[in-house]
Amino acid sequence: MSTYNQPEWLQKALWGFEQQLEKNFEVVIADDGSSQETKNLIDSFKENSSLNITHVWQEDHGFQKTKILNKAIIASNGEYLIFTDGDCIPRKDLVSTHLGLSRPGCFLSAGYFKLSMKISKQITKNDIETHRCFNAKWLLKHGLKKTFKINKLTSYGLKEDILNTFTPTSATWDGNNASGWRKDVLAVNGFDERMQYGGEDREMGERLMNYGIKPQQIRYSTVTLHLDHERGYVTKEMFVKNKAIRKVTKQEKLVWTEHGISKSANPESLSKQEILKN
Repeated sequence: MSTYNQPEWLQKALWGFEQQLEKNFEVVIADDGSSQETKNLIDSFKENSSLNITHVWQEDHGFQKTKILNKAIIASNGEYLIFTDGDCIPRKDLVSTHLGLSRPGCFLSAGYFKLSMKISKQITKNDIETHRCFNAKWLLKHGLKKTFKINKLTSYGLKEDILNTFTPTSATWDGNNASGWRKDVLAVNGFDERMQYGGEDREMGERLMNYGIKPQQIRYSTVTLHLDHERGYVTKEMFVKNKAIRKVTKQEKLVWTEHGISKSANPESLSKQEILKN
């Protein structure tokens, strides 16, 4: 779970993970240089929550999400990795659905539902614990504008399968709700650390596909509530740079990045301590 100086949103995301139907998982927080306030929040959860939390932090040198995610991958212990962001509240079935739908040779592309700042602020711990913040009627009552995307919150069974099958949206690796096998992520060397905001998650997914891993569309099977926030760190140059890197990845069908987890060796041969200190 990536985060950067959004302790209020991170708290709501962690409350969501406390409500998961599946209890056997760990939470690795990939912290891209947040201040002491975020550390205090995480320490409080470590002390008072049932969640198994590891906090991986690096100094703030601008937007380096891909770098801290690579460190979090190495710090993790699971064979199967679910990725999300600290500004996203997971529905209670998120972990169980990802694990239940996981298949060898595949990665999963799940959904998110964007909220306005007004609704994002209104959601309380009780709303998350009772799960009503995922109820379409509750959201409409609190000012949500009704669009087709509300089906992400109301699709189960046959409706869910039909929408997953016929959605025009391609299955891509989106960092707020995607999952895959640890061995596959390591096989492509994780995220490209040259990339900043704008498609940085999808580029790794494109290398996974070049490697032969098939993307599976499950955007109507489980969702996160994406809390609103400003993006003052985003620049046009980031998009231009990232677009150029992704173009090469696609044209040359690249599998491995020299700018990923391992700069010179097989990451499996390095200890967590060696990776995290770099």
